[in-house]
Amino acid sequence: MKVAVYPGSFDPLTLGHLDIIVRSAKLFDKVIVAVLRNVEKKGLFTIEERVKMIKKLVGKYGNIEVMSFEGLLVDFMKSVDSQIIVKGLRIGIDFDYELQMAHMNRKLSQEGVETVLMMASTEYSYISSSSVREILHFKGSIRGFVPEEILGEIYEKVGIDGGKVE
Repeated sequence: MKVAVYPGSFDPLTLGHLDIIVRSAKLFDKVIVAVLRNVEKKGLFTIEERVKMIKKLVGKYGNIEVMSFEGLLVDFMKSVDSQIIVKGLRIGIDFDYELQMAHMNRKLSQEGVETVLMMASTEYSYISSSSVREILHFKGSIRGFVPEEILGEIYEKVGIDGGKVE
């Protein structure tokens, strides 16, 4: 069984992230969305909130799981018996970073882990979690950047009345 891991902070999950998750689920027997718990960063959402929102979005797919982790990705990969990392690429600078990480993860795993890079769909190639957080900071509308199913939760978290920005 081919198990792929799609790691990230997903703070918040965007339409681009969801697109990569769903497309990966068509290629692999099982996809684990691995939500990074970064103890050095204060996220917009707690790890539990992020996992819950993602589960809400992917619950209808039988081959997608959502888990959280902290520490080295290669250690998590070992714990879920996977040797495939899926990463999404939006722009050229993403490639430079992900190439470095792919080599690092392959070396750390003693050549056991491979990284599959998926190009972002054109309609989502400009969306990032950081840009969504910046829009939220200035009380702007994020409709069309994040899945509709979690839009209300995001607005509620930052104290925005969704009806006023739409």
